[in-house]
Amino acid sequence: MTITIFKKPNGIKRIAAAVLAAATLISVAACGSSNSASASNSLNTTKGKTTTITVGVCAGPYGDMVKKVIAPLLKEDGFELKTKLFNDYVQPNKALASGSIQANLFQHGNYLKKFTADNKLDLTSLGQTPTLGLGIYSKKYKSIKDIKDGSTVSIANDGSNLARSLGVLQQQGLVKLKGEVDATKATVDDIASNPKNLKIKTIDAAQLARSLDTVDVALVPGNYSWAAKLDPSSALALEKQDDGVIEVFVVRTQNVDSDFGKAVKKLLVSQKFKDAIAKSEFKDFGKPTTW
Repeated sequence: MTITIFKKPNGIKRIAAAVLAAATLISVAACGSSNSASASNSLNTTKGKTTTITVGVCAGPYGDMVKKVIAPLLKEDGFELKTKLFNDYVQPNKALASGSIQANLFQHGNYLKKFTADNKLDLTSLGQTPTLGLGIYSKKYKSIKDIKDGSTVSIANDGSNLARSLGVLQQQGLVKLKGEVDATKATVDDIASNPKNLKIKTIDAAQLARSLDTVDVALVPGNYSWAAKLDPSSALALEKQDDGVIEVFVVRTQNVDSDFGKAVKKLLVSQKFKDAIAKSEFKDFGKPTTW
């Protein structure tokens, strides 16, 4: 006698597909959970292992400060620091917010405050570092009093450094800002008096040192003057630094209390950091207000 077994291939296929899909979902969910946990703990140390941290920097002294001073001092805490160079003031904060880097050191406090507010980024300063101030440079003039009527002056076009530059011009009596204006948010429209009829030209901060070949005077932030090998002693004047224009070491707010965040906060106010700076090429930079 022949026994015939009737198969239902379509049903079996549907069941197999459902099982496979469920397994895939479980696998993806598990991977997602693992990655999320890994990301949240990426700035913490593991006993016996070294945690690598990428610090975003711009052209100038702060990448060197990370490599020569900060990195060696944090090595004993289990962290290895490497730097990533950016060519503008925008990408280091966006890269940090996205998680492609873990920290940055390139901006002063006023810039951080304005940029994070304008771009709705959740970034926080861990503390200040020694800072090379913005300087007034010229290939044409030897002193502030030599600047002639109608001279062209280039300044940074980003909001924070534009306001900062106008403040330095005001410090030197070259312009006067409106009394009611916030000095950290000033624009060229807030100039109330311009006794020498200066022609203010706003350009990208990275181009300011190069602009000295085509303008009479340029106000160059410290990191770019350093990169261009402009000697601060040759500046017509250097800014009088206040708390808002001191460079800050920044991480995502969620990492402030990580092992790395705590180690950096402790280091930046430590005597060993002050001593290391005193023996370095950064010894004459403006000092943090916390020192």
